[in-house]
Amino acid sequence: MPSRPTAAQRRQAALREALGAQRAALDLAPYDGPDRPAALLDACVAAVLEAYDRGAAPERAAVRAAVRGTLDELSARAPGHSLEVRVPPYGAVQAVEGPRHTRGTPPGVVETDPRTWLELAAGRRSWDAAVDGHAVAASGERADLGPFLPLGDGDRAPGGTPGPGRH
Repeated sequence: MPSRPTAAQRRQAALREALGAQRAALDLAPYDGPDRPAALLDACVAAVLEAYDRGAAPERAAVRAAVRGTLDELSARAPGHSLEVRVPPYGAVQAVEGPRHTRGTPPGVVETDPRTWLELAAGRRSWDAAVDGHAVAASGERADLGPFLPLGDGDRAPGGTPGPGRH
């Protein structure tokens, strides 16, 4: 009897499927890059941002997969519970070391829309510009995500753009 796929395998399959749907909606060739989760996430972020750049509505499943994947990446790179990062309606994570909260609103909250979050994750928008432009609501003493952004695989930010070397 074959074993059931793990949660990570199911997430990777959903990411690959969402990436395929987004690339098809953009009339792009199917993804033929590495089958590593980070590479798939980078490609999905790039495809969603390409849809936004073209003035098209991205595929909902691709936006969800890209947002959730990059939020997971943030929480892995900045583990902790002092800041809640919210990207409604797709997800929220707790991150950044500091005081842990157990009930109610955490000591720090960051909230933004999916497009802004993906632009930040990909390095297409700076943290300071997003906050100054009111595209991000940030409260609390640990609510500065600038040191953790952009996210990406190796020396690349999601979407294949060169990152500034912050990992």
